Amino acid sequence: MTQNIVAYTEKIKEMSVMSLICSCLYPQPTATVTQCPYEDMEVKPINKCLSGQSFEVILKSPTDLSPDRPSPLPSPPRKDISLDDLQRRLEAAEERRKSQEAQVLRLLAERREHEREVLHKAVEGNNNFSKMAEKKLNHKMEVINQNRETYLNSLKQKLREKEKHAVEVRRNKELQADLSG
Repeated sequence: MTQNIVAYTEKIKEMSVMSLICSCLYPQPTATVTQCPYEDMEVKPINKCLSGQSFEVILKSPTDLSPDRPSPLPSPPRKDISLDDLQRRLEAAEERRKSQEAQVLRLLAERREHEREVLHKAVEGNNNFSKMAEKKLNHKMEVINQNRETYLNSLKQKLREKEKHAVEVRRNKELQADLSG
């Protein structure tokens, strides 16, 4: 009885709740995976794992030549390469390298040219913007000066009119004072 309790407590430690319930409902052991569809590896389950299942995968050496295994295909025979053929291949490789280098240099030159164009456009745009901003500022200053002069002229005109009115009022007062006195 104590062995069963110890066994169940070990099982509880190793298994999740769902697998514990399933093991209680279905006490027969589940089939273990010992066969693998690949011939060059072997899979062995390891029972001592707290988080679930664990396996040990053993790879067989590639030099294992069993009778059921086909032997590797022999490499095709090599042709003897002549010195002229080797020289032509080297020249062709050199031409490919030079053409690739020329293409890279051409792409770099195009990028530099594009960068120059972009920089030139940016400088030109900046100059145009500053010219337009200066023109707007000058125009605004002219309008402000004109409005100020107009305002000052209107104040001077009002002041003159008030002075004329004040002179008339004084003259009328003097005339009334002369007539009454």
